[in-house]
Amino acid sequence: MTGNPQLTADGRLRHLLSIEGLPAEILVQILDTARSFVSVTEREVKKVPLLRGRSIFNLFFEPSTRTRTTFEIAAKRLSADVINLNIATSSQTKGETLLDTVANLTAMNADMFVVRHAESGAPHLIARHVGPHIHVVNAGDGRHAHPTQALLDMYTIRHYKGGFDQLRVAIVGDVLHSRVARSEIHALTTLGVPEVRVIGPRTLIPAQVERLGVRVYHDMAQGLRDVDVVMMLRLQNERMDGALLPSAQEYFNHYGLTAAKLALARPDAIVMHPGPMNRGIEIESSVADGAQSVILPQVTFGIAVRMAVMSILAGNQG
Repeated sequence: MTGNPQLTADGRLRHLLSIEGLPAEILVQILDTARSFVSVTEREVKKVPLLRGRSIFNLFFEPSTRTRTTFEIAAKRLSADVINLNIATSSQTKGETLLDTVANLTAMNADMFVVRHAESGAPHLIARHVGPHIHVVNAGDGRHAHPTQALLDMYTIRHYKGGFDQLRVAIVGDVLHSRVARSEIHALTTLGVPEVRVIGPRTLIPAQVERLGVRVYHDMAQGLRDVDVVMMLRLQNERMDGALLPSAQEYFNHYGLTAAKLALARPDAIVMHPGPMNRGIEIESSVADGAQSVILPQVTFGIAVRMAVMSILAGNQG
């Protein structure tokens, strides 16, 4: 029996909780499956019957527009029945526990839970308490992980760069509070990217992050030199305690992505951002909307990647 709660006894994907601990073969399987779904999103009739009759519950205990919407679109394109639980008006506000909520929804014949929660580990807790036929997808938990965002970003990188084994990738900004950054680092290193850099002020870089196999830069000009991919991060103001930044303007001066700073990267470098963007703080509009930006394709690819994750999970029972 495997020790990874995300995998079945024979090594197939049962839940998607974190990129950490997943073998490269599973990540590649998801990316390859997503490629077939990209064409579905371009058709006039955008539905396939793979999840017909399945019930997918979106449990978003934290605000989200883009992630919740793309999961909903992905599930509907797979012909699933989608139930969006508005947690603010649910029994959670009356004191019902997370596991009570899940148990009641399970009694309604749920097949899959897509969970976003402010507490790190909440999707793992749910995964430990559901039956073998129910699948859990982590749509972001606290400061811990956001695996489908990392996967859609890996799809985007592979789409534009062809592979991973010769790339230099920079992740820029608030790495400390970013669940996206943690998932990105695990995905990039697992897929064989030889050089992953993190760039940011000392107050926003986790201690000992080098142990994850990255190189740390506090100077943006040095960090961006000759990189192939620039992944900007949103400033997580809602997760910051105290004054970690002197001012938004000073942050932009040092770590905001401008055309001049981007010119230090390779000429064909792509610019990514998980959104939502703080224009004029993390990235200037001319770069966000410029020729090297792939920020909107990331969103489009995100639907296909989430379709891939849900279809693979639904096909792996037991």
